[in-house]
Amino acid sequence: MTAEKTTGKTTQTKPLTGKTALVAGATRGCGRALAIALADAGAFVYATGRSTRTARSEMNRPETIEETAELIHDGGGEGVAVAVDHLDRDQVRALVERIRAERGRLDILVNDIWGGDPYSHWGEPLWKQDLGDGLKVLDVGLHSHIITSHYAQQLLTERPGGLVIEVTDGTNEFNADYRGEFFYDLTKASVNRIAMTQAKQLAEVGCVALGVTPGFLRSEAMLDGFGVTEANWRDAVNEERRHFSLSETPGYLARGVAALAADPEVGRFAGQVLTSGQLAQRYNVRDADGTQPDFWQYAAENNLDTPGAVDDAKYR
Repeated sequence: MTAEKTTGKTTQTKPLTGKTALVAGATRGCGRALAIALADAGAFVYATGRSTRTARSEMNRPETIEETAELIHDGGGEGVAVAVDHLDRDQVRALVERIRAERGRLDILVNDIWGGDPYSHWGEPLWKQDLGDGLKVLDVGLHSHIITSHYAQQLLTERPGGLVIEVTDGTNEFNADYRGEFFYDLTKASVNRIAMTQAKQLAEVGCVALGVTPGFLRSEAMLDGFGVTEANWRDAVNEERRHFSLSETPGYLARGVAALAADPEVGRFAGQVLTSGQLAQRYNVRDADGTQPDFWQYAAENNLDTPGAVDDAKYR
């Protein structure tokens, strides 16, 4: 079903009208942008996260899930914020039951759950790390995806055409190399892998799973870490951070994913990990400044180390 919304002289097509999406991990960064973009394309979005106006997660950031819902509504979209800890099985089960009761269907699941930054120890070998911190990275960055998929796919697979998107960091090629931190490396490589394994299983019921990755991301934490804002982010580009000139907003990936979700031939990408740059080229998507950055292609052509080496991974 496609709906059209007329605003002044502009008619906007909303290809995801009638669809229901769950964006798990929608408090900030790509998750927030993905929730907004899918709602803008017509989907009703359940935007989940742990940071609310009354409680922060261990990420200790000011962004809240309520703000995400407000941004959805401000853009004319439909959705609701739900506080969920995706490591809590009862909470995730209850979320899916709520979606079933309220919407009767789930068409798109986006797993963008993270939270491992406070527990990541960059540059330290495994034997010197705090083991509890490392295992927590696996919990928040990988086990949360598995738990969410387990429950959400019970509803999503009730009809063909469902789509599961795993948001990761890095292509399969780059994740074949060491990512600079033992548990971060293991987590992101595993997310790529579960995109492929879910694709194999979901194909049997007419559904699709794949992975997507942003490039050098100008997230809220990244901008804060570099001491700039979105308005003056180029001030952070210097010789040490020259690759930051290839950075992108969270909305860049999100617009590409919204177009992907509306593609009737999305199944041809099952099991793959697509970059924001690849999505931009395929669907003619541009970033907020009109550019089409492709950091991963740039990194491959210039034999760069992984993005952790250019100081971005710790700010994701």
